[in-house]
Order: sequence, then structure tokens, then C-alpha cells
Amino acid sequence: MADADTRDRLIQCFAAVFAQLDESEIPRATKFSVGAWDSLANFSLMTVVEEEFSVRIEPEDLDRFVSFDLILDYLEQKSRVS
Repeated sequence: MADADTRDRLIQCFAAVFAQLDESEIPRATKFSVGAWDSLANFSLMTVVEEEFSVRIEPEDLDRFVSFDLILDYLEQKSRVS
């Protein structure tokens, strides 16, 4: 089960990058369902996530992040390792 704090913080990251999304849509967001989610938006999102969660995301990992759920899983794994 996702940590509610991590989930809420990630929702805020998405809201900062994808202002057109309603907060209720964000947990279901994928690169394929959000028209504005292009490579620049992906980079912006990862930058916001890095700042919010104090993590370093390697450039080669950027292509793995194609949905809210995958990013949330990644952050939860990072928090267990730290």
C-alpha cells in the first residue's frame, strides 16, 4: 500500500507540471492519457520530483516513468532503501 504522504506529495508534483489535470485524475495519469506529457514535461516532472523528494533520478531512468503509479512505486522503493 502506498504511503499516503508520498502519494499526496507526488500528486502535488503532478499538479505543478500538469495544471490542466484535475487532482482526481492525477493518480490515473499516464504518458499515454495526458496529451501534454511529452519529453519536456517528463523532464520537468522528474526535476520537480527530485526537488520534492530529495532523490537523484538518473537520466537513463526517465523513460521508465510513464505513469503516476510507476513513479510512486519508484519513490517507495527509494524510501525503503534509504
